Amino acid sequence: MRLNVGVRPGSDADPQGSDPGLTPNYLEVLVAEFTRHAPGTFCWPELATTDQAAAVAFYRGLFGWDVNDQPLGPGETYSTFQLRGLDVGAAYTMREQERQGGAPPHWNAYVTVESADAAAARAQNLGGIVLAPPFDVMDAGRMSVIQDPTGAVFQVWQANKSIGARILNEPGSLCWTELTTSDASVAEAFYVGLFGWLPKHATPGSPMPYTEFTVADAGGPTIGMMPKPPNLPPEVPSCWMPYIQVANADESAATAATLGGQIVYGPHDIPDAGRFVVLADPQGASFATFAPRAARK
Repeated sequence: MRLNVGVRPGSDADPQGSDPGLTPNYLEVLVAEFTRHAPGTFCWPELATTDQAAAVAFYRGLFGWDVNDQPLGPGETYSTFQLRGLDVGAAYTMREQERQGGAPPHWNAYVTVESADAAAARAQNLGGIVLAPPFDVMDAGRMSVIQDPTGAVFQVWQANKSIGARILNEPGSLCWTELTTSDASVAEAFYVGLFGWLPKHATPGSPMPYTEFTVADAGGPTIGMMPKPPNLPPEVPSCWMPYIQVANADESAATAATLGGQIVYGPHDIPDAGRFVVLADPQGASFATFAPRAARK
C-alpha cells in the first residue's frame, strides 16, 4: 500500500465501493489490492506468445514478477505472474489455430462484465463479432472472445473464483489499457454502448486526437483510444495494448533492451501525467510502461 489522496473504490480499503471520487482535503492509504472489479474494468492482461519460457524470463527480469505455473492441458502450462503472492497477469503458448490465423504474439485484454453471455449478445447487436462464444474456464469464471467493428479483439470476463488481477495501478501491475483503431468514432460508439464507458476527448489544438474513457462508478480514466498513425501499414489491425506501471520509464526501457526487448517509441513525456515507453518483447508482443509523474525519480 502507499499514501495518496482518498481511497480507490472497490479496493479492500473501500469494500462497498462507496464514493468513486477522491477527497482532496486529507490523506488516506490507497490500497491497490482488489477483491472485485467494477463492470467495464480491464481486469486481466494475458500474454499469448510463441516461446513461453523465454517470454516469462523476460518479464520476470523486467518487472520482478514471481511466476506460478499450473497445468493447462497435455504438455501445456499457464504461467500466472504475481506480486506479493497476488495475481497480476499471465502468459500461455499460442495455440496452433492462432498461429495459422496469422496472429502474432500479443497481449489479450480482459474486461469485467456481470454476464459474459449478455455481453457477447450485446456486442453482436452493436456490430461486433463473437469469435468464441461464452464458455466456462473451470470454476475461475466465464469468458467470451469478441472482435469490435474496427477489428480489435478483446475478452470479456465474468468472475467466479477469480476476479483477474488482484493488484492494479502500482509498479509491476496494469495501470492503463489503450486501443489503437482504424475508426475512432465507430469504436467509441461500440464500447460506450457495450460497457457504458464515459468518454473525454482531447481539447481542440492537441497534438493528436485522443480519447480517455472512465468506467462508470470506478474513479478516474484508465482506458485510452487513439487513431492508427498514418505511418502504420494498412494491414496492421486495430488492437488493444496494456500499460504496466513502473517507477522509472527510462530505466525500465534500458532494462528491457538488455533483456532482448525492443524500444518502439519513447521514452516520451505526457504533460502533467508522467512518462511512457512503447516496447516489444523478444517474441514481438507490444506493450508499454508508464511512470506516473509523482513516481518518477
